[in-house]
Amino acid sequence: MEIAVAGVGYVGLTTAVCLADIGHTVICVDIDKKKINSLKDGNSPIYEDGLGELLNKNKDRLSYTTEEKLAYQKADVIFVCTGTPSRSNGSANLDYVFNVINSIKKSSNKDKVVVIKSTVPVGTCDKVEKKLNDNSKHKFYVVSNPEFLSQGSAVKDMLLPSRIIVGTDDLYSTEIMKKLYEPLTKIPYCAPYLLVDRESAEMAKYAANNFLALKIAYINEVANLCEKTGADIKAVTKTMSYDKRIGDSFLKTGIGFGGSCFKKDTKAFDYLGKTNGCEMKTVKATIDANQKQNLILLDKVLSTVDNLNGKKVAVLGLSFKPKTDDLRDSVSIANVDVLLEYGAEVNVYDPLVLDGFKKLYGDRVSYYDTIDEAIKKCDFAMIMTEWDEIVSYDLNKYRKYMKKPIIYDGRNCYDLEDVKKAKIVYYSIGRRKIGKDKV
Repeated sequence: MEIAVAGVGYVGLTTAVCLADIGHTVICVDIDKKKINSLKDGNSPIYEDGLGELLNKNKDRLSYTTEEKLAYQKADVIFVCTGTPSRSNGSANLDYVFNVINSIKKSSNKDKVVVIKSTVPVGTCDKVEKKLNDNSKHKFYVVSNPEFLSQGSAVKDMLLPSRIIVGTDDLYSTEIMKKLYEPLTKIPYCAPYLLVDRESAEMAKYAANNFLALKIAYINEVANLCEKTGADIKAVTKTMSYDKRIGDSFLKTGIGFGGSCFKKDTKAFDYLGKTNGCEMKTVKATIDANQKQNLILLDKVLSTVDNLNGKKVAVLGLSFKPKTDDLRDSVSIANVDVLLEYGAEVNVYDPLVLDGFKKLYGDRVSYYDTIDEAIKKCDFAMIMTEWDEIVSYDLNKYRKYMKKPIIYDGRNCYDLEDVKKAKIVYYSIGRRKIGKDKV
């Protein structure tokens, strides 16, 4: 099948490469010439585990262009994978989506199936369909096909999906989408294929993401209470995980969620509720709780450090989660901003995103390729992202290289018994403090 994918960000590029991998011919279109040129040279403009290998493997079925007319005229099915960032009022900004829709309409040369993969409010597909078909010589069939890709495992999530949701109201696009995804619904993939109405498909994405965000916010609040009462959050979550109604996913405690997905989707869902006269109280509570949690590690620092001015701090991990080079809404940024505001000297380490961080901070912070170098002569260290390099780091090196081996761990990377043996001062989330030193 001839497919065009509009937007080559995390969702768009992963979708394009994986659709090529299951046998389709895919043309990727984006207005960013730098991204397209990088792809033409065989290089992915983003880091995603396994993406580069699949991109190279399927190079004969993949092409890239900035010429929208060329891409859209050739395709039978067009996937819209543009961003939907938050507006100041929390609503989803659909400008990028409708820019693509306008271009598709102008370029139309035959009937098309237009698939909205971007996360959009309920009712958007109806608006898109009306926009496309008003005074058009050709028929456009609009489908909602939400993505459930997690950065760091997006390729796996696309090729081995927990479910494929297709929202459509007509027989033609129903058959097209069934044929398109047929390779994933048969052995060896056997992905569940769920055909629903468009509104339900649009709602499904928001409902799922907001539930997961709520789960994270809840368990982080439990962790905060554990600290006050002497309980250990790791023991608590372990006992909870054996309850099949709860499961063991999204029970990892820390400094809350960041990234381009959960934050904007909770805000958009809250806004959607308000505009429909249905207040989403749990969603609003999730937003408030996570905002507070993002700075809870810094609260621990400020309660134990007499004065940050002139203190040398190592910030370990910068991306919003491991195995991605995405810095959008990363918790590290909010914390580094405050550290600099208070006059601290900041060293940063991350195995993947130092260049991206440099674009944000320039010479206001110092950049290091190794943890050893980043923590040298530091008064304390703050862990923001649980990269494998940080989790497996020799704890004795903190004592060896730092001025004082004091660690504020926002991701609960280390075992408390190992911390005791290493004789470092250790603050984590929802667990006991180890050591008595003061900065």
